[in-house]
Amino acid sequence: MDHVHHSAQAPGRLAVPGSLNRIALLATLHCLTGCALGEVAGLAIGTALSWGNFATIALAVGLAFLFGYALAMVPLLRGGYRFATAARVALAADTASITVMEIVDNLLMLAIPGAMDAPLNSPLFLGSLALALGAAGVVAFPLNRWLIARGRGHAVAHRHHSPRR
Repeated sequence: MDHVHHSAQAPGRLAVPGSLNRIALLATLHCLTGCALGEVAGLAIGTALSWGNFATIALAVGLAFLFGYALAMVPLLRGGYRFATAARVALAADTASITVMEIVDNLLMLAIPGAMDAPLNSPLFLGSLALALGAAGVVAFPLNRWLIARGRGHAVAHRHHSPRR
């Protein structure tokens, strides 16, 4: 995803050219993409291996964080940052958002009767997953907006997206 660039206005604050809501939406969609990739992969693997709900969710959460951080790191690595620096920035940028998304997504998947036991290609599973991921994005949006407005969360990654000096 393309990122909107902004510069520091004051310590911990950002000068935002354009809508803060738009920037928060892009950050939320960015995190949601990583979460969705990890969730789908984890749920598919856990289901295919006939794992229980706890093991399947643990794998899905782990993969959601892995995919989320990887998506945050790619532009940094392409920009010439070392792996350790890119990893630190990704952790600072996306941990809160991914955590909230994973809590909401997995609680909803567990709360919807039969969703975790449904075949992967069933309307119940796919609809439940779509609903859960959508709700996770809705819940994470205000968090991302609040963090970005304060120079935290995804704003940390944006500060590193401009060419290195």
